[in-house]
Amino acid sequence: MAAGVGHFVEWFDFGLYGTLASVIAIHFFKEGDPQAALLSSFAVFGAGFIMRPLGGLFFGSMGDRVGRKNTLALVILITSGATLVMGLLPTWQQVGIIAPILLVIVRLVQGFAAGGESSGATTLLAEYAPSNRRGFVSSFVDVFGFMAFVFGAGLVLLFTLTLGSEALESWGWRAMFALALPLGVSGLYLRRRLEDTPEFQAIKAKGEVTKSPLRTSLSRWWKALLFCVGFVVLKSVGHWILQTFMPSYLQTDLGYDQTTSYAVTVIGLLAISALVPLFGLASDRFGRRPIMLIGVVGFVVLTYPSLMLMGAGSFAAAAVAMVLLGVFMAAYDGAMSAAMTELFPTNVRYGSMAIAYNVAVAAFGGITPWFSQSLIGWTGNPYAPAFYVMAAALVTGIVVLFARETAHDPLKEA
Repeated sequence: MAAGVGHFVEWFDFGLYGTLASVIAIHFFKEGDPQAALLSSFAVFGAGFIMRPLGGLFFGSMGDRVGRKNTLALVILITSGATLVMGLLPTWQQVGIIAPILLVIVRLVQGFAAGGESSGATTLLAEYAPSNRRGFVSSFVDVFGFMAFVFGAGLVLLFTLTLGSEALESWGWRAMFALALPLGVSGLYLRRRLEDTPEFQAIKAKGEVTKSPLRTSLSRWWKALLFCVGFVVLKSVGHWILQTFMPSYLQTDLGYDQTTSYAVTVIGLLAISALVPLFGLASDRFGRRPIMLIGVVGFVVLTYPSLMLMGAGSFAAAAVAMVLLGVFMAAYDGAMSAAMTELFPTNVRYGSMAIAYNVAVAAFGGITPWFSQSLIGWTGNPYAPAFYVMAAALVTGIVVLFARETAHDPLKEA
């Protein structure tokens, strides 16, 4: 719960921003072309990813030097505060160009904090997990992350159904961002009460905590860093397609109404949340690589047909397509979290994962909504985003094929 609640807060904000991208475009950018405003909204979303590698360097190094729990407590404090501020920002109609500037600044702060969240929460769970259940336990990082998106998208859907789109666009979006405050306080309380992981306490007792984890990681574990980057390419692109890009894509490009778009997204993300632990459990038994490859092959072969199915204009067709893509995402995520932690020893695990994870997410994930929307404009093909997902899956697939199986190995200490 300590790992999960903090992770939930982190991705609740990111998911809410993506789900409300079309609403944010109305309030923070000059009136005119809706497509241009939406692209601007996605560009600001991507701006937060610029800071993620810096956040990974800062919090990752801190986590390896002073421990996991205190670092993660600081991360959630910054995240929830920045998310609350986002709900209080003035709009373009109120202050003009200052509005998007302030929006970018808040996104940069959120991105900095996010640089320490995913790798830290994954490290925490992996180091607490029994060796024969590491995949299962670690997979709950993604369960909480996707549930945060479900909660965000579901909240928007519920609000729209009960109070209408006008209320959502006028004041409802602010109220949703304000929810970060109680969620953040809860997560901070849990993380502060948690003991540090047994793995970290063991190396601390032996005097094996590294004073310069970044230097050690780059000099001794650079090959593992490259493998980790390769693992994250598909994860980052797949996540941001399904979590952030999909609601606006269904509305703007495939012609679904707002309620249907949110409902399809919620169904797909619920399916992922339910399936991730099952695939994590399977990876404990059959190995990380076979389960990860299920996800890779599925994305390569069936992403384009899935988007075509969404384009049929039927709620049922869109939901089936979203769930199908969700199955592949769940398979990949279920095995991948543990696979990352098993690449590195305890004394540099948090920092190494933070560096590799955030470099890949910044390079490939942050541009996903903007690049996918741009592909449609450049090609005139509404299913063009599939090519980006397929390319990411091919890159990751090659890396997974060359990776060593680590499912049944104990975690390295130093």
